[in-house]
Parts: sequence; structure tokens; C-alpha cells
Amino acid sequence: MRLIYYLGIYIYWFAACIISPFSKKASLFVSGRKGLMRRIRDEYAGGDRTIWFHCASVGEFEQARPLIEMFRKKSPEHRILLTFFSPSGYELRKNYPFADKVYYLPMDTPGKAEAFIEAVKPEKAIFIKYEFWYNYLRTLSRKGVDTYIVSAIFRPDQHFFKWYGSFFRKMLYLYKRLFVQDEASAVLLRNIGVTSVTVCGDTRFDRVHEITSSPADLPVVSDFKGDSVCMVAGSTWPPDEEIICASAGRLCAENEKEIPFKLVIAPHEVEKSNVERLVRLSVSAGMRTVKYSDFADAIGNTDAERELSEAHVLVIDNVGMLSSIYRYADFAYIGGGFGVGIHNILEAATYSIPVVFGPNYRKFREACSMIGNGSAFSVGDARSFDEIFLKLYKDPSFRLDCGKTAADYVNSNLGATEVIFDAIR
Repeated sequence: MRLIYYLGIYIYWFAACIISPFSKKASLFVSGRKGLMRRIRDEYAGGDRTIWFHCASVGEFEQARPLIEMFRKKSPEHRILLTFFSPSGYELRKNYPFADKVYYLPMDTPGKAEAFIEAVKPEKAIFIKYEFWYNYLRTLSRKGVDTYIVSAIFRPDQHFFKWYGSFFRKMLYLYKRLFVQDEASAVLLRNIGVTSVTVCGDTRFDRVHEITSSPADLPVVSDFKGDSVCMVAGSTWPPDEEIICASAGRLCAENEKEIPFKLVIAPHEVEKSNVERLVRLSVSAGMRTVKYSDFADAIGNTDAERELSEAHVLVIDNVGMLSSIYRYADFAYIGGGFGVGIHNILEAATYSIPVVFGPNYRKFREACSMIGNGSAFSVGDARSFDEIFLKLYKDPSFRLDCGKTAADYVNSNLGATEVIFDAIR
């Protein structure tokens, strides 16, 4: 199995190199790692009480962020090193001010893992949620570095719990402690002999709660919404957008004089070609559509403000704003559920609004819990989306009750960051 793992690492790298001329993400993945170890050795003087955080991408960073910032506040003597596996995480957060340095993670080969750990000399290593890298974990263990995983969640269908999973189980034994989201994960681990487990929930609850205490003011979104009922569709993909635009187009045509409706769409991919595709899609559904970038500097311009207020759809064509945009929503749709899985629903729920998402949500504990308490809804097709969409649009009492339940759920799950920080420190 170790040989298969090594082959998988090399094949992944080779495939990324092959497709990099045709894929921006693959190009960044490859170019960001060229000369990486030399750069790390030149720039980072390890050994100065470094706490190393590693995240796969943006979502995992949001789980790491409250813990990083607590270390920065309460243990300022430590240096913070942050690494990402994916370009989407690194490119968005490469200038994150609470980290001393931010890098891509070198590929998990024995030589690169050894060289990286030797260069940065971490005092502690903290991996987030799903990050299991055999050579890094083995090297850290051999060098006596306390290593943790945070906000992890485990399911019976993962490799660790299969008859062929002994190689993967070895990785779990290399952590000093595993901080998991729920008791079901702890039971799975204990059943295979992993006992250094603490159930403390998900640090994302602390992060989204913090955002609501000081959300950014977004005059463009505020002026666009006006007095209408507004749905924010966040981190959407084309299958989400086709359903949303078709339904919203019908709603705007049939109910415009009854209750004004506005739609904000923040697609997961903000490349120009994808944004233009989304604009064409919403226009073809009969909705007047504008892009955020066209109005970012136009507040105070009467003609621009009129055009903004008369539009049905506002497409967000940048990144980093979504968590603050949700404050303007009356309800939200979270994308990804018609693909590999939904994006972060807590960013919306913390603002006391109900959330809707596609059918692929069962790997996400918070989605299952919120469906159970009636504050979230899963849709499998256009018909089921229309049904809950119209209910949330037309019934303010229902909408408010669902939103209160959503916020109560978030508030009841706060505190994981403090528990983890105290245990690690």
C-alpha cells in the first residue's frame, strides 16, 4: 500500500504538470512549487518556536483561522507558519497578516518532507480536518514534534476503517491528539485503537460568530437590495446557477409588483469567462443583471445608483466578500451540492437566515443537523427548489422562525477554539 501511495503522489504531480498549460489552477499548483524548498530555506529561519498550520484550501483555512489568531494573541512568542495544498487557498491567503510566512506545501515525498521539516523546525504541527500526509506525519513523529489534527470528522466509509486500511490507520497513530467534531468520529477511532481523541466540535462556528460581530459594510449590496426580499447564492457552480436563475426569473416576472425580489450570486469561480457566462444565463432568464465591479466606485453617482436599484441580479465578480454579503440576505442558497459537496453553510446561518443547498450534503455534520432542526433544506431538482424558494420568499414568519433556529444552532456550538488552544498550549 505504501508503494501505491507513493505512486499516487508522483502521478498527481505528473498529471498537474501535463495539464498546467491548459488549466490556471494546475499552472499555479506547479509553478508555486518550483524552487519552493530553496525559497523556504532562504526566507524562513526555523527553530524560533514555530507553530506550523497546514490547510488543504480555503474552507480548511477558515477552520484554522480562529486558532491561528488565538495563538497570535495569547502566545505572541510563537511564530506562525501557514501552508496550503491548493492554489485556491494559497492565492487567496498568501498575504494573511497573522502568519509570519505562507507557503505551498511541498509534495509528500520522503525527501521533500524531510527537507521541509528540517528547514522550518516546527515546535508543533497542526493539520486541519482531512489532511493526512504519510511522509510528513512520519517525519514529524520521528523528530519528536507534537502533531495534532483539528476539526476532524470521520465516517465509516473512509479508508481507515476498511479491511485494507492498515496503512492509512498508521497515520492516525502518529498524531499526539485528534480533535474531532462529534462523538461518532470518536467512537470510530476508538474502535480501531486510536484513543488520543477529544470531542470539541468545529472551530468554524467560532469563526463565523466572530464575523457577525464586525461585518463589513457593503454599500453596493445594500443599495442593490433596498427594501426587497433578497436571496444570496454563495459559492455556486453551473448546476446550482441554472436552477436558481430559472426559478428567480419566473419569480421576477410573476411577482415583481407583489413583493420585490433581488438575487445576489457569488460564484465559486470568478474568472471573467465564468462571470460572463453567469451574466448571460441570468439575462436569458429575463432578469436585469449587473456586476459588482461595475459599481464598486459608483456610490454617489445618481444614474449608477438607479441602474443598481432597478436590477434583479447582482453578480459578485471578486473574492473575499461572501461572509459579509450574507448579512444582507433574507435567506441563502449554498452551492456545491450538485457536485462533490456543499460549501460553508455556517457563514450564512450565523446571520439568522435559513439556508438551502443541493443533494450532496451528508458528509457535513452541520448540514444534517440543520435539516434535522428545520433551519436548512436540501433540494434535488428544479421542482423541489421552486417549492422551498417560494415558501421562503412569500412567508416571512416561516423565514424568520427558520433563521432564528439557524442562529441558535450556531450559538450552541461555540467554544471549540478555546478548548483546542488550551490543550495544545
